[in-house]
Amino acid sequence: MLLFCHALAVAVVQIFIFSENRAFAKNINFYNVRPPLDPTPFPNSFKCFTCENAGDNYNCNRWAEDKWCPQNTQYCLTVHHFTSHGRSTSITKKCASRSECHSVGCHHSRDSEHTECRSCCEGMICNVELPTNHTNAVFAVMHAQRTSGSSAHTLCLPALAWVFMLPLI
Repeated sequence: MLLFCHALAVAVVQIFIFSENRAFAKNINFYNVRPPLDPTPFPNSFKCFTCENAGDNYNCNRWAEDKWCPQNTQYCLTVHHFTSHGRSTSITKKCASRSECHSVGCHHSRDSEHTECRSCCEGMICNVELPTNHTNAVFAVMHAQRTSGSSAHTLCLPALAWVFMLPLI
């Protein structure tokens, strides 16, 4: 009889738990649950602002295609052509390989009185701004920095876990 009462109590508890879960499930609209629209196509993928011969930076960024960069690219390239008075004549932004980023900097054409500044950067849509001179027409690459103190923190974590686990043993 004791075994029967125990089994009955377990059954009542399980029915209560399942009925609670069903009540919560009624409030979820599963028809509005959608997967992400644009999943990453491969590990470490990224996006760049992309435009071809735009008249100004605002319109380039505003109408830039929102596409993932191809797997053979690692950087975002910006090419800015402007007059000697600083008026932009052409802006091109795109995904780029390392070889396309070797010629960063500004070059003045005496024939046409125009300047071309090229910059490359690494990271998700990092090419927001325009290169306009030698200080910002650069190849900006992020590097992971390691400090001597970081290894000390990783050694302390197992020791700290051991101190908390010891009283439980």
